[in-house]
Amino acid sequence: MSATVSFDVPSPHGPRAVSLSYTRMGTGEPLLLLHGIGHHRQAWDPVVHILAAERDVIAVDLPGFGESPVLPDGLPHDLATMNSALSALCAALELDRPHVAGNSLGGLLALGLGRDRAVRSVTALSPAGFWTRAERRYAFGVLTAMRQAARRLPLPLVERLSRTAAGRTVLTSSIYARPGRRSPEAVVAETLALARAEGFTETLRAGSAVQFTDDVPDVPVTVAWGTRDRLLVRRQGVRAKQIIPRARLVRLPGCGHVPMNDDPALVARVILDGSR
Repeated sequence: MSATVSFDVPSPHGPRAVSLSYTRMGTGEPLLLLHGIGHHRQAWDPVVHILAAERDVIAVDLPGFGESPVLPDGLPHDLATMNSALSALCAALELDRPHVAGNSLGGLLALGLGRDRAVRSVTALSPAGFWTRAERRYAFGVLTAMRQAARRLPLPLVERLSRTAAGRTVLTSSIYARPGRRSPEAVVAETLALARAEGFTETLRAGSAVQFTDDVPDVPVTVAWGTRDRLLVRRQGVRAKQIIPRARLVRLPGCGHVPMNDDPALVARVILDGSR
């Protein structure tokens, strides 16, 4: 069952109240899970129960996605503000430097938290920010097309497509290498989440200025990339390793951009190994 926590985040015009939705389960050291742009915390459902056997797992809807409202006036949806909000979330939930795992945008945010020494370890799955200009333009074009399609498709058509493996491929093959494995209910829910994501446009706009160029020297970092990632191609993982030379670079064979559904056991093992 989801819960909501509210806290203040600094702004040039004074503190602003922010609310985020999350779920929490398991025991052990805390592990924060961060999804990608246009997605929601349920992206982690295939691995949460595996992780919860060893970790206190907190899966968060980022601002303007899932059940979390957009940031209030005065707080842009940029990397610095998002990470300030996540640090404030950890304080509100009394998480003492949790481990963090993130996918895509969430991976970028996780690396930012690691750079700021706010977490114990970082696992970044196909993190944003290691692209060339052409690669970023391509990825943003795909994301924009996915968003437009999600907003235009009538719900009955989405539900009908989701009932077959071929239909789920039509809806989600940009992010999953094995879309047929995603359940019909999950595909409908994430299509609606993308269509209704109030923070999508501003977050994507803020991302056009993002290039991750800093080392993360004091925190264990794992960077993992699916060999069938069609959105952020895997050569970006090599760039990430060059920028963060102590990082462990892991291949995820047969996995796409959102690998948690493509191979839950492998992804869970990579996250747990990275947080040990």
